[in-house]
Amino acid sequence: MLTQSTAVAAALAGFGFSLSLIIALGAQNAFVLRQGLRREHVLPVVLFCASSDAILIFFGIFGLGALLQLVPWLLGVIRWGGILFLIGYGIFALRRAFKPEVLNTDEGGSRTSLKLVMLSIAAITWLNPHVYLDTVMLMGSVATSYAENRWWFGAGAASASFAWFFTLGFGARFLRPLFAKPLSWRILDVVIALIMFALAASLAFGAM
Repeated sequence: MLTQSTAVAAALAGFGFSLSLIIALGAQNAFVLRQGLRREHVLPVVLFCASSDAILIFFGIFGLGALLQLVPWLLGVIRWGGILFLIGYGIFALRRAFKPEVLNTDEGGSRTSLKLVMLSIAAITWLNPHVYLDTVMLMGSVATSYAENRWWFGAGAASASFAWFFTLGFGARFLRPLFAKPLSWRILDVVIALIMFALAASLAFGAM
């Protein structure tokens, strides 16, 4: 029998568990942070990230994790596609770090098209095998332990994604004084490049 208290408990558990997985300086969070600092296409980016997380969470609860276990080569295709993209994006981040004309916090400065930004965040989100291992398989397996309350667990987890990405994207503006100097942007882009290369290396070693 589903009670309000057990539903709320499951939702809170999902919220906390989801935050524990997504609050880390990974490729996706680094990208959202940079867009937030530039005040560039922030709303579509955070909506895309949060909605993608929600879709993956409920796919995990629905049983996509079991499908990936039955078709392991699919995760391999995603893995190597992600490796190639992470290396390429890391190279672009390094190029940005050594091109001061694009390292500008002014809204009138050099801007990236919405299409390119969305293609980039889509690749970072959906070509990362860790998102399927963590968000789909791990989240799905934990959710099943809540039986009939698993959908409430999923709702809490999805809410955490929306709360996190909106806070990161729109809260980044408070760091703008720090990034008023080109040196700060250089450092951020170098850090982003290192994150991309490290993730690509970890995925490649994991495939061997």
